[in-house]
Amino acid sequence: MSNNDSQEIVVSEGTKVTLHFSITLASGELIDSTFEQEPATFTVGDGNLLEGFEEVVMGLSAGSKEIFTISPEKGFGQHNPSNLQTIKRDQFGDDITLEKGLVLSFADAQKAELPGVVAEFSDEEVVVDFNHPLAGKEVLFEVDIIKVEPVVQH
Repeated sequence: MSNNDSQEIVVSEGTKVTLHFSITLASGELIDSTFEQEPATFTVGDGNLLEGFEEVVMGLSAGSKEIFTISPEKGFGQHNPSNLQTIKRDQFGDDITLEKGLVLSFADAQKAELPGVVAEFSDEEVVVDFNHPLAGKEVLFEVDIIKVEPVVQH
């Protein structure tokens, strides 16, 4: 083993990856990006990156620049009609001005925060969409792999 070890480490189980990434809708609308800021770092399998996004970067090494199309099934899931909930209007405080697209925060059964988007409303009811805002959408995932290193076991 010399210092000039050309055995490049590729993204795989047991690696820590530092990268710049962006997520864009097919329309060109930018959803998230690290290109103008500090790069992101994740360990393969730590849950910080959705499985479908992790899958496409497997085998890449430092210096790789790629753009992947991620289907809803591999990304944020399909839009699920059962994630639309109808809630009585009087459950919302008078101080809330309802409008379509308004994002509100709810607590789920485990008291975890759950964002919901007002889909429609009347004087009696409010329909709230608890699907991920990107559910059912294909996204472009651009990556620029900066560093791939083995995870140091303690």
